[in-house]
Amino acid sequence: MLRLTRMTDYAILVLGGLAAPGCGAGGLRSSAELARQTMLGQPTVAKLVKQLVAAGLVESQRGVQGGCKLARPASAISLAEVIEAIEGPIALTACVDGAEEPCSVQNGCFMSGNWNSVNQAIQEALGRVTLAEMLDPQRYFPPIDRTADPSAPTPEKSVS
Repeated sequence: MLRLTRMTDYAILVLGGLAAPGCGAGGLRSSAELARQTMLGQPTVAKLVKQLVAAGLVESQRGVQGGCKLARPASAISLAEVIEAIEGPIALTACVDGAEEPCSVQNGCFMSGNWNSVNQAIQEALGRVTLAEMLDPQRYFPPIDRTADPSAPTPEKSVS
């Protein structure tokens, strides 16, 4: 079964939080704010932001007024980019070009190289799906009212 890790799911949530309207100064959100918004632990959010910054999907700024924001619009970030940022190169088997571990039977395998076209088709399909298509940020992440009472319900405290 081809399955992405939970961290990739969480990365899409974090990116969705950054795509949501109502960011602070300069469009920045702190990791604490993202953690509240996505209901993920702050250490998890911080780890994901670090990986997303390294991949060029997110920009960060340190300091009191710091935070992070999308490096480009959600419509310009592909699902393939998010997956590769968290999971590494997309490779269905060890038989495809760019796989992290070489195939152990590569020299005598009649399938050698045949998986490349399948792998390429999957990469292209994931490359055509954008973050904007994956998320409806206004529906899932309502704007944060920064002037509200700090004791007001947050997503973690709210009762449905």
